[in-house]
Amino acid sequence: MAGYSLDALDARLLLLLTDVPRLGVLECARRLGVARGTVQARLDRLTERGVLTGFPPELDLAAMGYGLTAFAVLEIAQGRRSEVSAALAAIDEVCEVHATTGQGDLFVRMVARSNDDLQRVIDEVVGVPGVRRTSTSIALSTPVPQRVRPLLERLARE
Repeated sequence: MAGYSLDALDARLLLLLTDVPRLGVLECARRLGVARGTVQARLDRLTERGVLTGFPPELDLAAMGYGLTAFAVLEIAQGRRSEVSAALAAIDEVCEVHATTGQGDLFVRMVARSNDDLQRVIDEVVGVPGVRRTSTSIALSTPVPQRVRPLLERLARE
């Protein structure tokens, strides 16, 4: 739900679950110094409002054999975003797709096992009906990985 604001307790709870994702409700309550019912109510509200979407494990794609990450900007035919997005979602190596403004229409994050494998993935992407042009860049490193912790820490201090 857009516009929902977290308070300091919400932020502290989410930080705790970020650090120890498998922590139970009772232990969260103990560590936060609040009642178990308070923690459960907060988790229910955060889930209901779409802030907390689950507890998936954090995976290292390189350790799984996908050591190459690339980003592609796709220009697509007008009116084909849904169709193209669905086709991209069917490509296993496509990790994310964002509709964007600016030079391209879609921004795609994909992974591959090698340069040859990346060529295969790019060929699949280019072969999607409605894709007119792509521009691909290979990530050399990730100096700032995906994160939300700084936002939660700021909220926890408020």
